[in-house]
Formats: sequence, C-alpha cells, structure tokens
Amino acid sequence: MNDILQKAPLLLGLMLTASIAQSPNSVFIEDLTWIEVRDAIDQGRTTIIVPTGGTEQNGPHMVLGKHNYLVKYKAGEIANQLGDTLVAPVVAYVPEGDIDPPTSHMRFAGTISIPEDVFGSVLEFTARSFRQHGFLDIAFIGDSGGNQATQKFVAEKLNEEWTETNVRVHHVSDFYPGRGDDWVISQNISAEDVGGHAGTHDTSSLLYLNPSMLRLNQMKPGRPGDGQGHTGNPAVSTPEFGERILNMQIEDAVGQITRERLAKR
Repeated sequence: MNDILQKAPLLLGLMLTASIAQSPNSVFIEDLTWIEVRDAIDQGRTTIIVPTGGTEQNGPHMVLGKHNYLVKYKAGEIANQLGDTLVAPVVAYVPEGDIDPPTSHMRFAGTISIPEDVFGSVLEFTARSFRQHGFLDIAFIGDSGGNQATQKFVAEKLNEEWTETNVRVHHVSDFYPGRGDDWVISQNISAEDVGGHAGTHDTSSLLYLNPSMLRLNQMKPGRPGDGQGHTGNPAVSTPEFGERILNMQIEDAVGQITRERLAKR
C-alpha cells in the first residue's frame, strides 16, 4: 500500500504528460490525425492555406529549400492570426524552367522543376480534396513569382465551377511580392542592392528566422547574368529588415483573406 502511495505522484505525472502530448496544438494538418482534422472542421476551422514554395537555387549564400521554409512559417503565422484556419503541407515542387535543355533555375544544380500543367493539376486536385472534406475557403499562398499565374488560373477556374456553392478559392496576391522591397529601399538601401531573387528580402527574412540556412561567408553582390544565381547585395540584409518584411507579408495576407471571406457572405 505504501509503495502505491509513494508511486502515485509519479503515475499522475506520467498521465498528465501523456495527456498533454496527445493534445493537438498545431495548425499544420500533417501534424494532426484525420480525426483531429475532421473535428477541427466540425468546430468551424473551415479555411485552409495551401502554401507553394519551390526547390531551387538561391545563389551561393542561401539553401535550396528557402521558399519552403519561409512559406511554411508565414502560412502558420497567418493561420494563427485568422484563428479558424489550418495549413496544408507545402507544395515543394513547382515550375522552375525547362529541363532539357535547361533554362532559368534549372541551369543550377539541385533545382527541381515540373511542367506548368502538372503544377496546376496538383493545385486543382488539392483544392478539390479539401472541398470534399468540408473546407469552405481554400487560400493559395505562393512564395515565388513563378507560382502566381498558375495559382490565379486555378482559383478562377474552380470559383467559376463552384459559383453556386459556398466554397471559394483565394489566390492571395497581396502576399507576394508584398511591400517589403519598397520598404527596404525607403531605409536608404539602393534598389540595386535590394535586388530580386535571393536578395535582401529573403536574406533578411532568414537572418531573422534561421541564419543556419545562409552561408554568411558567401554573401557577395550578384548581378543578372553573372552566373551566381542571385541579384542584389545580401550583405546589406539585417534581421530587423527581415522581421519587418515578414510581418508586412503576414499582415497583408490576413487582410486579403479576411476581406474576401466577408465579401462572399
């Protein structure tokens, strides 16, 4: 009896730990069971974000998975701010150029490219799947310029087909490219140094979130056609720039999704 009493606090602690560990506390459906997703939908979490990234070269100073890491973080923050939203797994393979002969990012080792129509089909049938499960608002959020046109096309196609339903697909155009580059320029950084692909925008974001995804000793200026794969001067990037850029993108996406959800009611 004494042994049981002595072990009671330990057993209670183990039970509480197990209970906490089993409690779903994630907006990412890949972290949830099907029952938890079903129950979340039943409880009113009927918006889902479909983030699209890409596996592509990002210059000598930045890892290939940059888009996928950043868009997952931003999608999670958007979902948390909306409060009734879940997030699908990142679509990590997108059009990046012709394969043979290679064009665009496919000229650099490690890049993975798929055809535009394949990317469109992935988005379309992802949205159809989520509609079947009971989601009412499906938001495409793309972290790369090459993703935008196909996202817009698929959203318009499905919205036309689903006109008589209460389901809508949103191409969140306010998210990308966002206001970040213009804001950095307003901080007395030249447009040439801000650059474009893998420039100050993304470098600053990673300095703020996860500097291990950068090679700090390779942060040198890049110019179009110089064979490095990036433009701008990543060395002018700062974590403070990154925090502001991320917050603006998240804020703008939350605003657009909120407006469009209200407009359909």
